Amino acid sequence: MKPDAPPLHSARLLDQLRERIRYLHYSLSTEQVYVYWVRFFIRWSGRGGAMRHPRDIGAPGVEAFLTMLATERKVSASTHNQALSALLFLYRHVLNVDLPWLNDVNRPTQKRRIPSVLTKDEVAGLLAHMDGPAALMARLLYGTGMRLMEGMRLRIKDVDFDRHVIIVRDAKGGKDRVVMLPRSLAAPLRLQLLAARSQWEHDRQAQRGGVEVPHALDSKYPQVGYTWAWFWLFPSPTLSVDPRSGVERRHHLYEDRVQRALKKAVPLAGIAKPVSVHTLRHSFATHLLQSGTDIRTVQELLGHSDVSTTMIYTHVLKVAAGGTSSPLDALLARAP
Repeated sequence: MKPDAPPLHSARLLDQLRERIRYLHYSLSTEQVYVYWVRFFIRWSGRGGAMRHPRDIGAPGVEAFLTMLATERKVSASTHNQALSALLFLYRHVLNVDLPWLNDVNRPTQKRRIPSVLTKDEVAGLLAHMDGPAALMARLLYGTGMRLMEGMRLRIKDVDFDRHVIIVRDAKGGKDRVVMLPRSLAAPLRLQLLAARSQWEHDRQAQRGGVEVPHALDSKYPQVGYTWAWFWLFPSPTLSVDPRSGVERRHHLYEDRVQRALKKAVPLAGIAKPVSVHTLRHSFATHLLQSGTDIRTVQELLGHSDVSTTMIYTHVLKVAAGGTSSPLDALLARAP
């Protein structure tokens, strides 16, 4: 734990975990995942008897838990790493325990897989079988390479129609970046903006609680969450209760709505590949490289810290190109 971290005020361990996660500005999804794994770890360590405090479990217990996940539950490398990260956070940031063995725990290596990528015709067919806000979001994700939650969290102030750019704020790794605003989406996005404006006006008249703003801006500027600039570009049609503050307010469109719409469109488009919302991002990068875009430009658009991450799409191109002739073709060409 950092020496300047404030003391914990909560009495229960899981509440202390939540308190430290929120102090370090981790996302809600990370908080939920870490709480799940810590609770699972405590219950597993107390199987057949009284549950023990993690401070009393130590290295053998942590290693046995991680071994159980790999051998009995057969979790993937990413899930294994997720559980390990949760336990490391618990010991270092909550319990203030930095035992030497924590640094010696080996993380399972994730195998680099070639991502599933759609052809341009397949993307066109997929988008043709979607409608409404989900279709617009799918077009936006393919047209910009944004991740799903980056698109969902867009605010009115983040879309610049004059310069034809979109500012992606606080993306993965806490970084901001700029992506293009597809000119073909300018008119549909303006219509979406008008729909959002109507919802914002309705909430103002009903004196609803505004929208969530990051990093306690509402403490410094109490009215900022009520302003038009901070309103969601894709607001949810219903109100929801903030799980952290307990305030009922307007959230952005629920991400499952796009995922379900895409899942329904895949068989209708006759696509026999594994397709998720993230496949649109993979297809965006691959199609840019196919058109001759420099890999460094693609790296910046995707927000990758290292170009080696972007290089995976060059392998996709090699597979898709099929430029190397098979010896079987040469053999059959010689046959009388």
